[in-house]
Amino acid sequence: MPRMPTVKDVAEYAGVSVGTVSRVLSGEAAVKPALREKVNEAISALGYRPNVTARALRTSRTDVIGLIVPDITNPFFSQLAASVERAALERGHSLMLASSHDDRGAEESHVLAFLDRSVRGVIVVASSDGPGLHLETAVPIISLDRRFGAFPLVSTNHTRAAALIADHLYELGHRHIAYIAGPPDTEAGRMRKEGFVRRIGRLGKKGDPVELEIAYGKFDYESGERIARDLLSRSPQDRPTAIAAASDQQAIGALRTARDLKIDVPRKLSVTGFDDISLANLVVPRLTTIRQPADMLARRAVGLLLEEPSSTDDEMVDGSLIVRGSSGPCPQPKPDTPRHRN
Repeated sequence: MPRMPTVKDVAEYAGVSVGTVSRVLSGEAAVKPALREKVNEAISALGYRPNVTARALRTSRTDVIGLIVPDITNPFFSQLAASVERAALERGHSLMLASSHDDRGAEESHVLAFLDRSVRGVIVVASSDGPGLHLETAVPIISLDRRFGAFPLVSTNHTRAAALIADHLYELGHRHIAYIAGPPDTEAGRMRKEGFVRRIGRLGKKGDPVELEIAYGKFDYESGERIARDLLSRSPQDRPTAIAAASDQQAIGALRTARDLKIDVPRKLSVTGFDDISLANLVVPRLTTIRQPADMLARRAVGLLLEEPSSTDDEMVDGSLIVRGSSGPCPQPKPDTPRHRN
């Protein structure tokens, strides 16, 4: 039976000290990128596998990061989980993934289970707002995208990003807009709505006022499709000329309804989303949306988790407007068709 490679073998292959290899394996940020790359290449070439159990006995921690998401079938959370896994691997850690299925009780059980397994840290994308667990633990916990209890949050600046969509639709001439909001029991849902509504209000005070309708749903396809059907089943002069959705899934549901009702997008209706999931660039027409920088969010969350001591401050990053084919100039009403509402 061939001998398993050791830390010493990795050090000799990479041309570095055993201490450097140990620091790379423990995820220390102080290691120079060039040395880290040499060590990782040696690990890959030799097929070295750390003895996780032995290290856990010495340090009371494994080189494993726990990640909990509300719904792994949600495309954005799937993309975010993949980004966290890549970021963890870059720091010499592996990822253990759990889905809470939008259940607070399951979420808290997963956190406790991770802590029982001596993980290096836990990243939680919360199912909803709430006080969360009252934990006294040396294991760092970071909130990602959605706040978990009182733990520090790494997130897109949802308020500022949603304002970019408001600017875009206003500049296109839309003055009757429907906003499909996310669940009000999530901080992300509230911030996106607040950012959009506040910006539309300011634009209306400076220029033409905007008639804004707001409907609430989940961040899923079904909510977008159902709410859009209610909005678009009206006569053409009474329905909105633009639908801004709080998620890409909602927006794609709205696109489906528009197609079913034979309403041309974007000539007769503009639709925008939020997240920039992979499907946003595949639907027809391709979706105008806000891109959340998943890789950057993941790297910052993992980085803050591994800091000594761990950060206690929130960190916000900017999203960016991605303009595609689902948004266009506001359709002009026919001169002999006065617009009215009951």
